[in-house]
Amino acid sequence: MEKEDTHIIDEDLCKKIIIKIGSSTLTSEDGTIDKKFMKNLAEQIEELRKRGKSVIIVSSGARIAGVGILEKWSRKEDIHYKQALCAIGQVELMDSYRKIFGEHGIHVAQILLTKEDFGSPDRTLNIRNTIFTLIDEGVIPIINENDTVCVEEMQIGDNDMLAAHTAVLWGADALFLLSDVDGVYDKNPTEHKDAKMIEVIRDIEKIEKEISTESKSSFGTGGMVTKIKAAKKITPYGANLIVAKGKKENIIIDILDNKEKGTIFLA
Repeated sequence: MEKEDTHIIDEDLCKKIIIKIGSSTLTSEDGTIDKKFMKNLAEQIEELRKRGKSVIIVSSGARIAGVGILEKWSRKEDIHYKQALCAIGQVELMDSYRKIFGEHGIHVAQILLTKEDFGSPDRTLNIRNTIFTLIDEGVIPIINENDTVCVEEMQIGDNDMLAAHTAVLWGADALFLLSDVDGVYDKNPTEHKDAKMIEVIRDIEKIEKEISTESKSSFGTGGMVTKIKAAKKITPYGANLIVAKGKKENIIIDILDNKEKGTIFLA
């Protein structure tokens, strides 16, 4: 996906794309689903399909969408309330996708998965067959972890990894992780003004050792760590991983057209 001595993605080699959307990207400041973002996402996917690309979405946001509907449960930390919020929010989330994508003539389908699904050969085959059938028929699969039934031992743990598992299963060429940061930095940009974004990463092991993980924020404890872990999962299979700021308008198209930058983990 990268031409020699440049940072340009070779779009011709990028046919099968997975787009993972984090909760902070999908929601507005008031906790409701960001319809403006979702509309722009639909526009980008419409353009990708015109260019002959196949797309899968891995979407977070079910629980926070549930909180947006039932604010009275927002402070409840009991696992049963969390799972109930996910059940409520998943309906709202998929309804938003259905309506907004439908305006662009795009049909969507919901797939909810657990870690056990990827550990079973029969289930894995069924998932793969369903995904390929939906793609062949022009339907966009929207995948999320099945939070309403998952307990800790059944959890994949993070949708970055869910997207990575899906990328391997489908044989994706590229995985876009749409986040609340522009890319991977050498240290936490919210705490260090001299933090620099790393545009291209070829040696994942090296960057994993060098990156600052001392912060207690999501940068150190989950955000960047899981993205690096996802990159380590998919790059041996020939798929590149791109971390980019999801709220930027047309970010996926602009990265493909070399008009915007993110961090690219090269396979």
